[in-house]
Amino acid sequence: MSDLTLAGISGALRAGSTNTKLLHEAGRLFAPARFEVGDLRLPLYDGDLETAQGIPAEVTALFEMIDRADAVVISSPEYNKAPPGVLKNALDWVSRVKGNPWAGKPVAIMSATAGRAGGERTQFALRLMLMAFRPRLLQGPEVLVAASGDQFDDDGRLVNEVNLKALTELMAVLRAEAERGR
Repeated sequence: MSDLTLAGISGALRAGSTNTKLLHEAGRLFAPARFEVGDLRLPLYDGDLETAQGIPAEVTALFEMIDRADAVVISSPEYNKAPPGVLKNALDWVSRVKGNPWAGKPVAIMSATAGRAGGERTQFALRLMLMAFRPRLLQGPEVLVAASGDQFDDDGRLVNEVNLKALTELMAVLRAEAERGR
């Protein structure tokens, strides 16, 4: 099926982020599909802001991207043994919009980190954060890209064969789940 839509969320804001590179590799391997990437440059969640101004347009756009997608892939760095605050902030904001775009949706998690474990703890913490939204979280294969600064070529392509094989398998499982859910 080529009319699938894959939503991608990178937990890193940095332009040269290896998580954003990994996210784009996932989109390439998931293809054919429409691939949309969410923007996490959102205001910090604040109940007073929400009361005074409502849900920001950027949050509504992220919610709608997740909602219309057939599947979601999240790539997150590990900051101090957990996902970065921008990712948690985005999850908090999206939860404030009426409805639940995550419910029953297939979601794959992966990580790229400078450290040697590749983000195991960030993935565990992210799974806990997502549980309340009831997505169909894939259990594997795990994609944990360690020493991520050395794992991509100049074109942003994943060069480590072990990681590439795991990512290819993960995207095949995610695609099968997306097609099954249609």
